[in-house]
Amino acid sequence: MSTPDHLASPSAGQRTHGWVPMGLAAPAALLLLLLYVVPIISLMLLSFTNYELGALDLRWIGLDNFVRITQDAVFLRSMKNTLLYVALVIPTSVVLGLVIALLIHARRATRSFYEVIYFLPVTSTLIAMATVWQFLLHPKLGPVNLLLQQLGLASQAFITDPTWVIPTLAMIGAWQMVGFNMILFLAGLSNIPRELYDAAAVDGAHGWLDRFTRITWPQLGPTTLFVVITTCISAFKVFDTVATLTQGRGESEVLLYAIYLEGFQYFKMGYASALTLVFLAFILVFSVWQLRHWDRKVHYA
Repeated sequence: MSTPDHLASPSAGQRTHGWVPMGLAAPAALLLLLLYVVPIISLMLLSFTNYELGALDLRWIGLDNFVRITQDAVFLRSMKNTLLYVALVIPTSVVLGLVIALLIHARRATRSFYEVIYFLPVTSTLIAMATVWQFLLHPKLGPVNLLLQQLGLASQAFITDPTWVIPTLAMIGAWQMVGFNMILFLAGLSNIPRELYDAAAVDGAHGWLDRFTRITWPQLGPTTLFVVITTCISAFKVFDTVATLTQGRGESEVLLYAIYLEGFQYFKMGYASALTLVFLAFILVFSVWQLRHWDRKVHYA
C-alpha cells in the first residue's frame, strides 16, 4: 500500500524552512539566557559559598548562609518593615488610583490635564525628589509640621522616628504609584461597554453607587487584579526612598536595602546572594498566591 502524500516524510526544503523560525528566535533566546538564566544560576551557586567581593578564593559552605538568615535580627526587622510597607502601600495606591480614575474618566476638556498632573510622580525619580520631601517633612522648617502646629498638634520627626518612618515612606511610595494605577484603571473604564449602563438604568440602577457595584466594579475585576499584583511587586522592591531619605536609620531597613548593605557595603556577596534568593522566592510565592486566590473571583467579559 502506498503512503499518502500528506503523510510522507518532509522534504529537505521543508526541513530547511523549519530552521528559519528557530534561527530568528535564537538571538532573543540567547539574550534572555544571558540576562536572566545565567545570573539566576550564578546567584544560586554564590548563595552556597562564603564569597566576598574582591576575594580571590571562595569556600563552599552549604546552607550556612540560609541558617544565618533565620538568626539575623536585621533581616527579620527588614522583613517586618517591608511587609508593613507593602500592607500600607497596596490599599492606599489602589484605592486612590481607582477613585481618581473614576473622577476624571467622565471629563472631556480637562481629562488630559489631570492625567498629566497625576502621572508626573511616576516619571520623576525619587532621588531627585528626596530634597523636596526632606524639606516638606523637616521637623522644624517643613510645612507639614508647621500645619500640625497651627492645628495645635506636636511636631513629628517623620523621617527619623521609628514610629513614623515606615508609614511616611509608604505614603511617599503610594504617592508615586497612584498615577500609574490611575492610568490602568482609566484603560479598564474605557473598555466597559456603555450598553451595560443603559441596561442597568432600565433595570432600576439609577444611582452612582448602584452603577458602580453592579457594573463598574465587576467589569474592572481583571484590571484590579493586574493593578494589585504589579503594585505588590513594586512595593516589595522599595529601595530608593530608604537609600535617599533615611539610609536605614530609625529602624527603617527594608529587604532590598539590607541586601545592598550586605553585598556592596560589607562585601558579603555570598550572604547577599542568599538574601536575594529568599527575596525572589518570597515575591514569587506571594504573587502566585494572589493570582490563584483572586483569579477565581474575577469576572472576565
